[in-house]
Amino acid sequence: MSEKNNMQFQIRKLTAAGMMVALGVCLSAFSIPIGASKCFPIQHLVNVMAGIFLGPVYGTAMAFCTSLIRNLMGTGSLLAFPGSMVGACLCGLVYQKTHRMLLAYAGEIFGTGILGGMLCYPVAVWIMGREAALFTYVLPFLVSTIGGTCIAAVLLAALAKSGALETLKGMLEAKAA
Repeated sequence: MSEKNNMQFQIRKLTAAGMMVALGVCLSAFSIPIGASKCFPIQHLVNVMAGIFLGPVYGTAMAFCTSLIRNLMGTGSLLAFPGSMVGACLCGLVYQKTHRMLLAYAGEIFGTGILGGMLCYPVAVWIMGREAALFTYVLPFLVSTIGGTCIAAVLLAALAKSGALETLKGMLEAKAA
């Protein structure tokens, strides 16, 4: 790939990641009541989209930037970092290796809900000074990530049916010179 094509490829991916950060930040207050708790699905929706369209590196960077901006604005907590970043990374890695969306969805759910939920324990206890058990955040993270992943699956199915999925993926893939 030529230097110019590589630069254009990087700019397209950065632009898409920036748009996903904007969506994640602007829509982060959207919630769905589920029993006594609320599901905040947008970050997980965006994680799946980033994992599939951008891959693990850009997906993880997008999740970090979204969490950072939300924390700076006072609309997020430090717990957003491990949950969103691990989910986006695992989703992107699984999709990159298998090219199967169903497995990418499972990567987001396992990455955010289980691994991210457990990684919140040291953040909550050692940084935030909260009392928590190792699995305290697993259930709430699972509720949100399952909700967001289901919304992403519906959106991606609609994009696939219309033919837009392949067009969008093609725009964000590297092309040989």
